[in-house]
Amino acid sequence: MPKDSKSNNRSGRSKNRYASSGNRRSNPNSPKRIDLSGRSNRGGNRPSQKEHGLGGEQIEGRQAVRELLLGQRRRIREIWIASDIEASPVVEDILDLARDQRVQVMNVSRRELDREARSEAPQGVLAKADAIEETLLADLLVESRDTPLLLVAIDGVTDPGNLGAILRCCDGAGVDAVILPRHRAVHITPTVAKASAGAIEYLNMCIVGGLPSALVEMKQAGVSIVGLDDAAEKNIFDLGEFAKESICLVLGAEGAGMSRLARERCDLLVNIPMLGSLSSLNVSVAAALATYEIVRSRRNIK
Repeated sequence: MPKDSKSNNRSGRSKNRYASSGNRRSNPNSPKRIDLSGRSNRGGNRPSQKEHGLGGEQIEGRQAVRELLLGQRRRIREIWIASDIEASPVVEDILDLARDQRVQVMNVSRRELDREARSEAPQGVLAKADAIEETLLADLLVESRDTPLLLVAIDGVTDPGNLGAILRCCDGAGVDAVILPRHRAVHITPTVAKASAGAIEYLNMCIVGGLPSALVEMKQAGVSIVGLDDAAEKNIFDLGEFAKESICLVLGAEGAGMSRLARERCDLLVNIPMLGSLSSLNVSVAAALATYEIVRSRRNIK
């Protein structure tokens, strides 16, 4: 159906925004997307989605839904928009993208939408989509590449806001993949998706049965394991030659830090210097500082 003149003006303005966001993976420093299509299953059948699923079937919040549409990584079943939502550029983008992709948009009452939502502030928008498909760690480690890997392993983080913020900074720093343990850790809930501001649509994410064994597998593939630990003798600025290599940065859980087994698998333990009165940083802030320090170090040693 042809759009009216108002719609055409809005669509033209929106397409410029789509281009700036949609081209983020053309950056040569960005992580390589792992192609999941046509892969044979190593070591038997692929784990079922029910057992290994990352989640992500319900996405809430304007930016997260917009990035879901931009990413075009998975099928979107429907989008709910509150009937009393105020017009904004992001909402217009969502409507234009949904129209272009033939995604059903349902206008519902604010009460109905809030009743369906599972995050605190869905901002009048939610979407229902297929679950995010995980990347197999074995596939990631055998991919050919021109630059060393930058991986982030998350050891038992259970706060969805923290995980979402970590994923957002990992996307910004060009992390190749995030490794999450199957048990005793939060996966992709609506709150995580919203806090990540849509980063979940672009990151490679692996779920592993046990993080310590996954760290061993990475070491055998030539990846150095660097753990963040407040009690470490060296700090993040002492990476030295480690910055040249493929690295997996291990982040510990809120408060407890890394588990003993994960700590024992590390090739190097580093801290983030605390020059003020407080003794530690929030795990998502620590993730941002550490990942960007690795990126900075690699640029300086080239």
